Amino acid sequence: MEFLTKAERDQIAARLDQLKARRPEVSLRIADARALGDLKENGDYHAAREEQAIDESEIRRLEERLANAKVVEEGSVPTDVVFLGAVVRLRDTETGEEDTFKIVGEASGDLMAEHVEVTVSSPMGASLFKARVGDVVRVDAPRGVKRFEVVEIL
Repeated sequence: MEFLTKAERDQIAARLDQLKARRPEVSLRIADARALGDLKENGDYHAAREEQAIDESEIRRLEERLANAKVVEEGSVPTDVVFLGAVVRLRDTETGEEDTFKIVGEASGDLMAEHVEVTVSSPMGASLFKARVGDVVRVDAPRGVKRFEVVEIL
């Protein structure tokens, strides 16, 4: 089961609606390309079919995610434990550097955010999940093991 915030669920649902709305457009492109004749060397036809396959695959993936996701309402989780949607200030135990991280179900891709987004399924997110202030968490990162102290849950 995947945990999502309401905003993340709404974002996924909007993307799903967008993909479903494109179906007639892509089907029309396939029909137009098919009408041109020889499908063997028809690049427009093959490109449209590939686009259709990619869109349908993404539709199935998003529908499955929504069907198996549990929406976590803000205020329904303890504020003294790291949970989905929490913003956490961590201190690297080796360097002493501090940074803020937000635990999300799916990364938004917003590089201008005030915090680093980590998904629940990532090594960092899995290590932080259910940690409390003062806990030192171990993260098995690609470049080796890192340890972080949970300084504050914002």
